[in-house]
Amino acid sequence: MPFVTVEMLEGRTLEQKRALVEKVTVAVEEAIGVPKERIHVFVKDLKKDEYAHAGVLTIDK
Repeated sequence: MPFVTVEMLEGRTLEQKRALVEKVTVAVEEAIGVPKERIHVFVKDLKKDEYAHAGVLTIDK
């Protein structure tokens, strides 16, 4: 039973998240042959003050 977590900066629409979850599910199903009913996808929205790249918070860029 695969669990996939997608962490990304907040701001995507519900429609974008639905599309992402569908495509991730299909990709996992095709890659490892697990039926989609057993695939779990978690979407975690990160606030810009909760993520940094190269030592700088995203909110400060």
